[in-house]
Amino acid sequence: MDTKNVDLNLLVALETLLAERNVTRAAKRLNISQPALSARLNRLRVLFNDPLLVPNRRGMNVTERALSLQEPLRQALDSVRGVVTDQRAFDPKTESASLTVAGSDYAHHAYLLPLVDALRYEAPGIRFAWSHLNFETFDAQLERGEIDFLLMPPKAASDRLRFRHLLDERYVVITRMNHPRVGRQLTLSKFCSLEHIVRSPSGGGFSGPTDEALEARNRTRNVVLSVPSWLIIPQIVRSTDLVAVVPERLVAYQNDELDIFELPLPVRGFAVAMLWHDRVGESQIHLWFRNRIAELINTV
Repeated sequence: MDTKNVDLNLLVALETLLAERNVTRAAKRLNISQPALSARLNRLRVLFNDPLLVPNRRGMNVTERALSLQEPLRQALDSVRGVVTDQRAFDPKTESASLTVAGSDYAHHAYLLPLVDALRYEAPGIRFAWSHLNFETFDAQLERGEIDFLLMPPKAASDRLRFRHLLDERYVVITRMNHPRVGRQLTLSKFCSLEHIVRSPSGGGFSGPTDEALEARNRTRNVVLSVPSWLIIPQIVRSTDLVAVVPERLVAYQNDELDIFELPLPVRGFAVAMLWHDRVGESQIHLWFRNRIAELINTV
């Protein structure tokens, strides 16, 4: 590749096109005309010897080459932005701000609750609002500044958002302490014979990833209760003979009240990421928060 003809505007245009996948929206964000952006896209296609973005009815499809460029391009441009932005010393102890983090009740409980003391000590002037995650509106809420960050599986998010992987969650089985039918070992046959609770966020569902794994082995379990939230499940389990498969971090601080077992068969877990909009990508306080959350979550 001949890099003599590469300028920063070209790379910024590519970053924006990959985020928006629509020339009209990308041109609006860059504050340039559509013909000017189309000209930059043509130069980028020559530069990378790839179409990069291909028109379709609703916008543009991204090529495999373009997808491979997206993350390293973002990192490179963030480094450049860091060089040219305000270089005053950033001290979270003296900052005054409000940050809003949206997520499910499980995400707030499992990831933010253990961090409250640390964040209050490190950034006493920063107010944090925990907001309910609305899957239908979170893109617009981020763009309008109504929320700053999301905690959610990245595969459920829009391609227009940036994300940072935080952790990979796995499932465990919880029972009340000294459950009379479980003992010290939870076999697959015993697991299937017990009465189970499942979470169904939309209500009324009686299956999940565990049942998919069981079906692959021609097995089933006895699901007798469906609830809309993870948080109520440990409370029900503690006071009944019902058992449940839950994310491990949900009960990480309750192992003195429950018995926790490994699943007797492999069940697919899920990734958790922090997501945000370009609107806050260069802010020092938002960068500090993203880095600090990632560090703290991996130490608790």
